[in-house]
Amino acid sequence: MNGAMLDGGVNGRKPAEDDGMKRNNTDIFENMPVSKAVMTMAVPTIISQLIVLIYNISDTFFIGRTNNPYMVAGASLILPIFNITLSLSGLAGVGGGALISRLLGEKRPDEARRVYSFSVYLCLGLSAIFSLVTLVFMRPLMNLLGAGADTYDYASGYAFFVIVCGGVPTVLSNTLATLIRSIGESRRAGFGITMGGLINIALDPLFMFVLLPDGMEIIGAGMATCLSNCIACAYFIISLIRLNSGVLHLSLKLPSGKSIMGIFGVGLPSSVATLLFDLDYVVIDRLMSGYNDIALAAVGIVLKAERLPLNVGIGICQGMMPIIAYNYSAKNYKRMNGAKNYSLRLGLICAAASIAFYEIFAGQIISVFINDADTVALGTSFLRVRVLAAPLMFLSFFHVYLFNGFGKGGYAMFLGVTRWAVFNIPMLFFLNSLAGMYGIVWSQVSADVLTVALSLLTYRHYSKKAFPARQNI
Repeated sequence: MNGAMLDGGVNGRKPAEDDGMKRNNTDIFENMPVSKAVMTMAVPTIISQLIVLIYNISDTFFIGRTNNPYMVAGASLILPIFNITLSLSGLAGVGGGALISRLLGEKRPDEARRVYSFSVYLCLGLSAIFSLVTLVFMRPLMNLLGAGADTYDYASGYAFFVIVCGGVPTVLSNTLATLIRSIGESRRAGFGITMGGLINIALDPLFMFVLLPDGMEIIGAGMATCLSNCIACAYFIISLIRLNSGVLHLSLKLPSGKSIMGIFGVGLPSSVATLLFDLDYVVIDRLMSGYNDIALAAVGIVLKAERLPLNVGIGICQGMMPIIAYNYSAKNYKRMNGAKNYSLRLGLICAAASIAFYEIFAGQIISVFINDADTVALGTSFLRVRVLAAPLMFLSFFHVYLFNGFGKGGYAMFLGVTRWAVFNIPMLFFLNSLAGMYGIVWSQVSADVLTVALSLLTYRHYSKKAFPARQNI
């Protein structure tokens, strides 16, 4: 099969759907009422984000049933490496997906097809290299993460299945979900991620407590995660074949140099932001460990619990971004602003609801994870403070996703790096020295007040230059 056939059919004839999307998907971007369009894109993404949150917790939950602290520690050590795989999917998926939506808005499906192909090849290459490097340098990598004699075997066994065996399908499934969402197929994307998460939750106890002998529970958890991601990846591949999209069709032709720069220009900030987000959590754990084990356990639970409103907000932003990107390139600023404003209101309403829910039920939420009275009491007070940052965190991510939709990765990188490296992490050290462990808890609210102010000023500055005066917000 030659490149011409892969890229556009025989003798240069274009596929039947060479506009890149089915008619109903075009309606989502162009004609459907804005509120319905945003909800159509956002709801499946929000659901998948919540399932991902649950299945990220499930491994720790089930491994914790073994009452083996070394096994729990071994699994926890692998989290930073696993998050690197997610950052790789952000590089290829977010960068390529945002550009595909913009190219479709410009009515350039041929270039969008080449961008899709490059993004897929990029994610395959990067994930394969990362998995191979992990395998070859397993021992020094585990030592660097802090694995000792009691945890090395557990950590390396878990990493072998989750990263070495499961790295490529994990990165590819997340990348394909984002690329499929870029043409308006949010339901397919959301279903695939949701299905993978639910399968992982179901397979965890089966592999850990039924199929494998005692002492190998962490291997069972790793195998369950690997298999569930393989199944999700297979679903996306089959969906692409059945979808028969003119754009989501592999090509041997490279996109233009400008498009390649556009992929990295948006994808790299997304990848870096993911890594810095995880670094912030590492710093919180390290600082809190200087007080006592109860404080460390309490904040660890809180950091998991606070991901609920955060993941809902990210789901809204991910659903919004293709609509923003398409209409930005089509210069339909009225519709673009409508999608922006509706998504903003929706996110802030969800954040306000989460504050009310957590303030009332904080104690019950912490009790789900642990029964120790001292930890529950401390975690309850921590959660009631940390949740106050929910609307601020949403606004911070919201503006980064806006700039990603515009294809302005430089602005997104500036806001993302400034948020974590200039505001959040320094604020942790400053408030820790000033107010102790409660200073650590208050750092998110304090830092994100500055982040939101900077985000609003940055967007205001950009909108004055980019949009007609009557369209400025």
